[in-house]
Amino acid sequence: MPRTRPLDAVELRVLGALLEKEQTTPDHYPLTINALIAACNQKTNRDPVTALTETEVVEALDRLRLDALTWRSEGARAERWEQRLDRRWSLTPPRKAVMTLLVLRGAQTPGELKSRAERMHSFASLGEVEETLSSLAGPADDLDTLVRELPRGPGARQNRWIHLVGTDDVTAMLAAAAPAAAAPAAPAPSSSASTSPPAEALESVAHGPSALERLETLEDSVDDLITTVDILRDELDRLRSDFDALRHRLGDD
Repeated sequence: MPRTRPLDAVELRVLGALLEKEQTTPDHYPLTINALIAACNQKTNRDPVTALTETEVVEALDRLRLDALTWRSEGARAERWEQRLDRRWSLTPPRKAVMTLLVLRGAQTPGELKSRAERMHSFASLGEVEETLSSLAGPADDLDTLVRELPRGPGARQNRWIHLVGTDDVTAMLAAAAPAAAAPAAPAPSSSASTSPPAEALESVAHGPSALERLETLEDSVDDLITTVDILRDELDRLRSDFDALRHRLGDD
């Protein structure tokens, strides 16, 4: 029996946002509705970028709650939500980081997952990422399989991986990737045609994150700050409401 029913795009975005914020901003987790909407609709580190409404997010949360995939708790001043996938998907810290990225950003290579997971789980090596992916994949005929490897495209150094928990037609994605994988690779340029070092050589001498990776990390931090501001704004609104109610009662007395 599969670990979850196939999840639609809104449900996946909601769960991905909850998973991400649990790992990157634990002090502000579980999330209020407003904070969750902001996390779902971030302009960075999301593929695709969405503009979900409060109604769409709340309805998705209710559907997920019926399947015991989310949980609602009444905080001191606001209703908050959390994910309940850890046991269902057997999510250790490395598995959780990988699944979060695949759900939020789609197909990715092990190298991309390693660099993007840094704020959720620091993988010691590319091999550790590949081992995590293999554990999530399991046997090919296993209904609990959570991820799958796509065929390698021409000129690619690493295969991309996809998650299998959504309603998207995975068969169609595999078929679309197959022709690219079967296409003949372009001939290597002669030494006279280019003096640029191959990508493998550049990667082998890299001793730190690239400028793009540093930018993505900075964008993550800004997004988390925005989420925190939304949470604080919710709390301030609640305090104002409570204060107005108290002042009204005292005035009546």
